[in-house]
Amino acid sequence: MPPRERPVSVTRRGLLAAGGIVFSGALGALFAGGGAPAAAARAPRTPRTERGYGPLVADPRGLLDLPAGFTYRVLSRAGEPLRSGEGPVPANCDGMAAFGAGGGRVRLVRNHENRTTAALRVPAVPGLTYDPQGLGGCTALELDAAGRVTGERVALAGTAVNCAGGRTPWNTWLSCEETEDRAGTSGYTRDHGYVFEVDPADPHRSGAVPLTAMGRFAHEAVAVDPYRGIVYETEDAFVRPFGLFYRFLPERPLGGPGSLRAGGRLEAMRVPGVADLAVVDEPGAVFPVEWVPVPDPSAAATPIRFQDFGPGGITHAQKLEGCYWGDGGVHFVSSFARSGEGAAADHHGQVWFHDPRRSTIRLDVRFGPAADVALPGDSPDNICLAPDGGLMVCEDGGGAQYVFGVTVGGEVYPMARNAEDIGAPGAPEWGEFAGVTFSPDGRTMYVNAYAPGTTFAVTGPWHRAPSGA
Repeated sequence: MPPRERPVSVTRRGLLAAGGIVFSGALGALFAGGGAPAAAARAPRTPRTERGYGPLVADPRGLLDLPAGFTYRVLSRAGEPLRSGEGPVPANCDGMAAFGAGGGRVRLVRNHENRTTAALRVPAVPGLTYDPQGLGGCTALELDAAGRVTGERVALAGTAVNCAGGRTPWNTWLSCEETEDRAGTSGYTRDHGYVFEVDPADPHRSGAVPLTAMGRFAHEAVAVDPYRGIVYETEDAFVRPFGLFYRFLPERPLGGPGSLRAGGRLEAMRVPGVADLAVVDEPGAVFPVEWVPVPDPSAAATPIRFQDFGPGGITHAQKLEGCYWGDGGVHFVSSFARSGEGAAADHHGQVWFHDPRRSTIRLDVRFGPAADVALPGDSPDNICLAPDGGLMVCEDGGGAQYVFGVTVGGEVYPMARNAEDIGAPGAPEWGEFAGVTFSPDGRTMYVNAYAPGTTFAVTGPWHRAPSGA
């Protein structure tokens, strides 16, 4: 098989055997934004001899290569008409979550990371539009028990660069703007850089209200503590000073839909003595953390990551992306760090775990360079829990893009691949994969191709545990 399809062991000094790695079987707890209810529906495993679910089989349609026995259905494609009649399906499909709707039905909420140059905006719908000049937002799909699309409509409009987000314990979606643009920039009429709550059952019930107390910065993802109601947030900043890891303490914790509008307190994480998380290279290393009040969450004059946090400063990290609740804490991802761009060290991805009970963080996984842990491709981005208790990881890089599985036994295997020969005659110009999530019963994987915006539903023998599980 091609070199990029070879499984790579992710063992390091017995860490997996000790159960300390992020993709242990204990991740059956809720992964905010990751579709964790699938864990409850795991079927008995059947032993397998091939790697993962087997080698990928070339798709004669040239859309999605999958292992034998798996099939896909295209649910939605950018440019096609929305079933609501509100306009065409928007471009740049990104973060996504699946919600049960009763009777086997599923609701998908899907972000559109549209900037001002987007060719296909999220249609501006009355009651759902924050800024008429913002081209981003969310759409919602309704699927029947057979997996057929029965509805597709705008769920949030007039926002900007909606990247990822996370689900709440009360089954709404928090959509994150990955921008700091102010009113008057790029034609915007309102400030951007906020989190918006989206009700997948009735978007007009949630409207288009920015949760300003949660901070104005380049949000990537969020995770909600289902016991305490604390909201954790990642900041995806490309240039120094890099992003911060935040927690938001709501005035009305676990108050249900709309409760986050009541406000709260925003704090940023400080790891004493560690200014940049990139310097940590030993999986299993544990550090105490402190939470420092953010001086100005509105970033009225100065972006938060530039603000003065007093003696001891604050801890930064390049490309803070995925953020998920599970195992009684928060897993969060630094997609990569590059010393040539100002990072204190180089890596191809870190996965951290914050334990709120102990006020610590632990480095669970470090992906290359010079590490035992490696993905066959580029940096990890969106991650979700898989039916076998491992993970599905969306690759974000150049060339052909993959969704990789990581078993609880520590084997990396290819699960899906887009067009191999980008730029070849007739080959689609695919972008990264994003928004991977599972249906509540664990029988369907949903994933987006960022560009051209396409949403896939993948079904097959998920009950057969991949090798290494």
